[in-house]
Amino acid sequence: MSILGTVYLVGAGPGAADLITIRGAKLLAKADIVFHDALVDEGMLALCPNAIKVPVGKRCGKLSSAQEFINKRLVDAAHKYQIIVRLKGGDPMLFGRADEEITALSNAGISFEIVPGITAALAGAASLGKSLTLRGVSRSVAFITLAQASESAETEQKQPIPNPSADTLVYYMGRKDAAKIAKQLIDSNPNHKDDTPVHILEAVSTTKERHWESNLIALAEGKADHWFDPSSPALILIGQALETIKAVQTIDANLQYLGTKVDDGLQDGLILSNGRRSA
Repeated sequence: MSILGTVYLVGAGPGAADLITIRGAKLLAKADIVFHDALVDEGMLALCPNAIKVPVGKRCGKLSSAQEFINKRLVDAAHKYQIIVRLKGGDPMLFGRADEEITALSNAGISFEIVPGITAALAGAASLGKSLTLRGVSRSVAFITLAQASESAETEQKQPIPNPSADTLVYYMGRKDAAKIAKQLIDSNPNHKDDTPVHILEAVSTTKERHWESNLIALAEGKADHWFDPSSPALILIGQALETIKAVQTIDANLQYLGTKVDDGLQDGLILSNGRRSA
């Protein structure tokens, strides 16, 4: 009786090959076979030179592997190989349909492990040098996708989620509906107005990264429609925290209004050894 292999669901990160985790890179180096998404960088595949590489990319509007077929291939591979890597863009647990693969593996009695990765929203914030949360301005963030579960590009229904209430919004896979998203936010969301900052990043963290910056009304008017590159993944970030100067001024005004003072007394506090602390 052969010993079944282990399937590792590994987050490839946002795009750049050197943003994968050390654990993920080590697993790639040891892998017997790697099933990878379409958006995985060629440089990252160089980390698994001895593995069989199988593209199972899922790209909207293009010929791609059905999820059920991917599930079956993972199960079948565990009967032939010991280390199987399912390399997924970003983080496996965010818009990656990992639950379906996990369910299939569990039902087949296949052991698995999840290795997290950096999701595009966090890489986008790093690239912009702007925080998604900001004291006094943004205390909540929503990661949103309009993509539904349908396998068919023709039947897939996309609708902006009604009134997302977070201060900062990050839309994945929202390129085709960018203007619609902006119009709905202006019409029905009190947190977001005409002048709310908007940043769009394509191919974030890679050498092909592009950046579009404006506001919500410009996005609603379709001014980004012809800027998009259909071949690149796009990330739409919306929120007041993304306008750093104005946001910082708002924080200062709020602190002054509240009469907030910084207590520097702790700087001169006594540091006790052996874990003892003063009450």
